[in-house]
Amino acid sequence: MDRTETLIAVMVLLFGAFLLGFLTHWVVTRLSRVSDAELGQLDSMAEELHRAEEERDAALALHHRAEHKQRGEAGELRSELKLTREALRQSRAEAEELRAYIEAQSQRGL
Repeated sequence: MDRTETLIAVMVLLFGAFLLGFLTHWVVTRLSRVSDAELGQLDSMAEELHRAEEERDAALALHHRAEHKQRGEAGELRSELKLTREALRQSRAEAEELRAYIEAQSQRGL
């Protein structure tokens, strides 16, 4: 095989590879083409997804507000409980003092 025949053989091989690539690309684009109906369906799905994301964000914001409010109320309840316990402790101490005073008075009276 001389130089000209080798050059022609390489050109034919390259042209064949080009044709094979072109045909493959054409087949793939034909098979994966999206119709107008599918595009409309994709648009409606995108709108539904957008609405769902907005609803999720609104629900999360509501949840965070409710959680913040509950934490504040829980803090208030803790402080009220602490004050109530302290008042109960003082009342018990006063009751013990009164019992001791009454016992002392009853001891003197006998």
